Amino acid sequence: MKKRITTFAALLTLFFSACNNETATTAGSSTDRVSATTDGGQSNVKDDLSQKNVVAVAVGSPDHTTLVTAVKAAGLVDELSNAGPFTVFAPTNAAFAKLPAGTVEGLLKADKLEDLKNILQYHVFIGTLKTDMMQDGQILGQVNGDNVTVTIKDGKYILNGTATIIASIPASNGIVHVIDGVLLPPPAK
Repeated sequence: MKKRITTFAALLTLFFSACNNETATTAGSSTDRVSATTDGGQSNVKDDLSQKNVVAVAVGSPDHTTLVTAVKAAGLVDELSNAGPFTVFAPTNAAFAKLPAGTVEGLLKADKLEDLKNILQYHVFIGTLKTDMMQDGQILGQVNGDNVTVTIKDGKYILNGTATIIASIPASNGIVHVIDGVLLPPPAK
């Protein structure tokens, strides 16, 4: 009986060591597609296999270069690269161009980065909110602490009466709603 137990234990050891070797080989073969550096945060993880997160969706869009520049300047890349889930209302370059001349450039200056961060956080809702989940008159509490109101008119989803959702792109950590206007938070009280 002791001989059978010893033989069984030896077989289990052999089996588990073979599994460990196979796992190491498999993990080693994909390092060129999923890797991370020890510097920085979540945004430094390179992953060509998974669905893009909300930041990667914006980075991959030629219509969102101004937004990407602003997110980087405000130091929000790592936060938005995390698990979320986030609903990001992403103004296009054309939406930023509608702002008074010099507004974007002014917000990118070091002394205005807190204002920029506040505006960008006003474009983020915690949770994944698809348009079919939105209701007319719904009030959304944004990351910066202020609210955005949803209006549905003629099948269009409008935020604060100024920005229309023109496209929606699912992401690994939420959803990106492309909007044609920049949402400006209400003045501080």
